[in-house]
Amino acid sequence: MEDNRIKLVGFDGDDTLWRSEDYYRGAQVDFEQIVGQYVDLADARAHERLYAVEKRNLALFGYGVKGMVLSMIEAAVEITDARVSSRDLHRIVALGKSLLQHPVELLPGIRDAVEAIGAKHELVLITKGDLFHQEAKVKQSGLADLFRRIEIVSEKDAATYTRLFDEFELQPREFAMVGNSLRSDIAPVLGLGGWGVYMPYHVTWAHEAEAEVADDAPRLRRVGDASGLPAALDDIAHCAAIH
Repeated sequence: MEDNRIKLVGFDGDDTLWRSEDYYRGAQVDFEQIVGQYVDLADARAHERLYAVEKRNLALFGYGVKGMVLSMIEAAVEITDARVSSRDLHRIVALGKSLLQHPVELLPGIRDAVEAIGAKHELVLITKGDLFHQEAKVKQSGLADLFRRIEIVSEKDAATYTRLFDEFELQPREFAMVGNSLRSDIAPVLGLGGWGVYMPYHVTWAHEAEAEVADDAPRLRRVGDASGLPAALDDIAHCAAIH
């Protein structure tokens, strides 16, 4: 008889376990104030142009604060036609340093939810971004001991999840992923035949929203906050066992 149990549950880090995007949004506001000294922000489309630079640099810089700061510097030069001062470029670097030092604040109820799920399933943390920064956040979160393994990856796509399934000797149907990003946490796992629990954060980087997942996808559950996670995983485990 085929074993269809959920054998491993994955958790995203940023904006699933702890706050992150709020700090990036704050840095973007500060960036726009800096370039706003040189151009009219509306006419210059500073917000859109920064995102365009970040997106085209992802393949070179990857995700995280350091890539964002390099993109901010490049965008500031482009937007201001190279009029941005060295003093203001230094201010942008300081924004990055501040982002790297922000406190790790767990989302409400998340530790209780992770512990409840961990009492029934083995857990793995799968997060992407700068290695040093992500390692520091995991350590400061106080959650590391709840996970069988910590995976810090450069991208969360079908290839990455397939590698993890192979390493853990899992079939996709035996895995469920919890996260706030449809693009990184949910769509690739569902596409491979796994399960997903989508817990949206109140703000999401535009790049992570670039995915379409049907509301009625049979292996998808949606929750409003951490309090709904244990029941969602229980439902997934029940449905997985009978199919």
